[in-house]
Amino acid sequence: MTAFALDDPLDRGSGLPRPGGLMRAAAGSIPPSGLVLLAIVSVQLGAGFAKELFAALPPSAVVFLRIAMGAIVMGAVARPRLRGLSRRDWAVALGFGVTLALMNLTFYEALARLPLGIAVAIEFLGPLGVAVAASRRRLDLLWIGLAGAGVLLLAPWGQSAAVSWIGIGFALLAGACWAAYIVLSAAAGSRFPGTTGLSFAMIVSVVVIAPVGVTTGGADLLQPELLLIGLGVGLLSSVIPYSLELQALRRMPKHVFGILMSVEPAVAALIGVVVLNELLHLQQWAAIGCIVAASLGSTRAGRL
Repeated sequence: MTAFALDDPLDRGSGLPRPGGLMRAAAGSIPPSGLVLLAIVSVQLGAGFAKELFAALPPSAVVFLRIAMGAIVMGAVARPRLRGLSRRDWAVALGFGVTLALMNLTFYEALARLPLGIAVAIEFLGPLGVAVAASRRRLDLLWIGLAGAGVLLLAPWGQSAAVSWIGIGFALLAGACWAAYIVLSAAAGSRFPGTTGLSFAMIVSVVVIAPVGVTTGGADLLQPELLLIGLGVGLLSSVIPYSLELQALRRMPKHVFGILMSVEPAVAALIGVVVLNELLHLQQWAAIGCIVAASLGSTRAGRL
């Protein structure tokens, strides 16, 4: 949840407005709650378009394309400095990058086997677990039980060909990676200024995912139309939401931000219906509702 670290709105060389300055100026006219919702919609639209690419490329190749495009943009905006880094700095940055690669790879593998809303709902157990672990209240048992009920409702007990145990497994792994990502993101934020930590991590993740992505994608990765869509997915899934989220966090309390982020599984399900024509059963909507309610409850309980 980081964004452009451009504090000067003007390019000193040309006198023209910098892209980051223009984005902040536009974001300043939107309420912070609106920025969070726009970031959520952007991420899920990126996931929807990425899933459309699965018809032409395997998930691992799409992950490589998405991360590579995002890394190019982020690297151009926030070039990380490698001099003067301690061993702990390198360990945090490398761990952050590896986690980012695994999180995206496992999520896209889950997305290839599950409807978007279901994949995001199960993955959301990762940040929910982090919130519960940080709280340690008895009431958290209720939220754990509610989230568990949601997963049980999503499990394919022989009634839904659209849901697979393998897909659920990948989504759970993605959730675990997301939990680790949250912890490492905070550590990187305390050691690297602005978005340089994220930029460094994205470069590392490209290196990690490149062997499997290039091997599975092959020459198809060089098709201009796929590169263009990959660029769009990278912008929608990484650069744009990170920027919007940082602007929102500067103008609203973190607990309010967390509450708003809790609706992400529901937004993902709606994007799945509109973009991918993934119609869910009433039981699946109820399951997503359980996970959203558990996330909302754990976030609000942390303020009591």
